[in-house]
Amino acid sequence: MMRSDNNRKGKPTRSGREGGNSPKPYGKKFASQPKKSAAPQKKSNPDEIRLNRYIANAGICSRREADTYIAAGNVTVNGKPVTEMGYKVKRSDDVRFDGKRLSMEKKEYILLNKPKNFITTTSDEKGRRTVMELISSASSARLLPVGRLDRNTMGLLLFTNDGELTKKLTHPKHGVRKIYHVHLDKSLSVADLHKIEAGLELEDGPIEVDSISFVQGAPKRELGIEIHSGRNRIVRRIFEHLGYEVTKLDRVIFAGLTKKDLPRGHWRHLTEQEVINLKNIK
Repeated sequence: MMRSDNNRKGKPTRSGREGGNSPKPYGKKFASQPKKSAAPQKKSNPDEIRLNRYIANAGICSRREADTYIAAGNVTVNGKPVTEMGYKVKRSDDVRFDGKRLSMEKKEYILLNKPKNFITTTSDEKGRRTVMELISSASSARLLPVGRLDRNTMGLLLFTNDGELTKKLTHPKHGVRKIYHVHLDKSLSVADLHKIEAGLELEDGPIEVDSISFVQGAPKRELGIEIHSGRNRIVRRIFEHLGYEVTKLDRVIFAGLTKKDLPRGHWRHLTEQEVINLKNIK
């Protein structure tokens, strides 16, 4: 709302002038003064990066969570605790989280829905097609597959340059969850289903599955099997031991990751939360 003027003609105004003449605007008083020169802007150092981003790039947590850890004193730079928000570090700095040194190299995580007829290796002397062809456009970083899938096995395969995570996901003690959709050449008998549930003795030792069941609404030759063993061709060998042939094998879940919205032969980057979930596997 505009301010109204109730002064009548001839009545002194607040300025003490007759006739209600308004004083000269104050703006004119300062119009002739020279403008202050702007402070020179500090050039950013391309070799520096914010500490919270450094921690996030190392795959420890999100930037927001990194701020919490920094404030709590979990982070040191060159041996000294840093709790300042917005603190910047250089590539040459020794940054540690809970005493463990971090790498500034950006970690990448690619999930592929592998089709048949691709070898899980970085190169093949026989000239066969490898899974690396399928993710060649995903990143310029040197990514390696986490574990392996047989040439004729389809489904989820993770790639990363995070060596520590790879070690965790492939070590038997962590019991990483893997679920396969299995197609057999004939129906599986209930008796053989119970044998698999109870555990089998294979040529390279005993094997137990975490769970096995028929696929609801499908023929009895289709099953879902959950197993954490990473032994070579283990799913196929379980059924071969009982006289069945696996005609189709598809890994549908790996370490909590699924094939949702990921067509066969396609890949995608993991989300920040998915990476955090993988790192939190005990």
